[in-house]
Amino acid sequence: MSTFPDVRLRRLRRTPSIRRLFDTPMPGPQKFIWPVFVVEGTNQRQAIESMPNQYRLSVDTLIAELKPVVESGIGGILIFGLVEDALKDESGSRAHDENGVVQNAVRAVRKAYPDLVIFTDVCLCAYTSHGHCGPLAAGGDVDNDAANDLLAKVAVSHAAAGADCVAPSAMMDGQVQAIRAALTAAGLDETLLMSYSTKFASAMYGPFREAEQSSPQSGDRCGYQASYADLRQALRESDMDEDEGADILMAKPSLFYLDVIASLRDGTDLPLAVYNVSGEYAMLIATAERGWGDLRGMVRESTMALVRAGTDLIISYWANQYDEFFGQSD
Repeated sequence: MSTFPDVRLRRLRRTPSIRRLFDTPMPGPQKFIWPVFVVEGTNQRQAIESMPNQYRLSVDTLIAELKPVVESGIGGILIFGLVEDALKDESGSRAHDENGVVQNAVRAVRKAYPDLVIFTDVCLCAYTSHGHCGPLAAGGDVDNDAANDLLAKVAVSHAAAGADCVAPSAMMDGQVQAIRAALTAAGLDETLLMSYSTKFASAMYGPFREAEQSSPQSGDRCGYQASYADLRQALRESDMDEDEGADILMAKPSLFYLDVIASLRDGTDLPLAVYNVSGEYAMLIATAERGWGDLRGMVRESTMALVRAGTDLIISYWANQYDEFFGQSD
């Protein structure tokens, strides 16, 4: 076998033009989904301190903010809703209100941007008075099966409003099966179902919980979100959701879980999404603000890591800034 000096790998990367021949291209904007936070009222644009360039938006403001994002060619948006504390209750009933903030946002976005793919987060934590992802049983744990009944109602209400895809994030056993059955019963069997199928109990959700105002009032979510120290069980979560009828699987978070993403990619033919979460977003911004790294370079490098691991769709807070970070080749 020939070796140096006959083999010189630097030949393959000598110039930008040569490198472009062999490098995997950055994903286009159509591969990105932008998470958006919607509040009730009008003319609302509330800055999220821990997530620069991200905001809590009323529906009218969201429609205006979406114009340049849609024009960039973005693949879709993922809608999260917020309600005032006075509207929260033990079961999160506002989450499946026909005239809830997410349902109204879906209808408005569908009218303004008919071709934009609309995903909705299906959970209860932002609507419950205790901040957990389902009603609590007598012992204080989340009642899994009661939560599934409510999650199914939420998903049907989103799909009926015009969502293309519902995305359950509560990590309840059997949630995909319950939602798929409810969609079919409601005549909404063409609705896509993207499961947060391997969602870890992560320390990287802090900025999101500030944005969504959804931190649990007591305890934590380790009893229902996956443990980052148990790979086999984490992979089983996605296997089970595929068997229950998910159309798209998801790993969350992303950058600390490239091994999980690669394992999921090897084990399924379903499309695979990843959620590049709030803590990962804030972490790169904070590093750049301290002068410890180039933000654009870090964003591009970390995104390519997700692509190499096998990602098809990237749910990312960089999505509304696509042209700035990905629009020009090196």
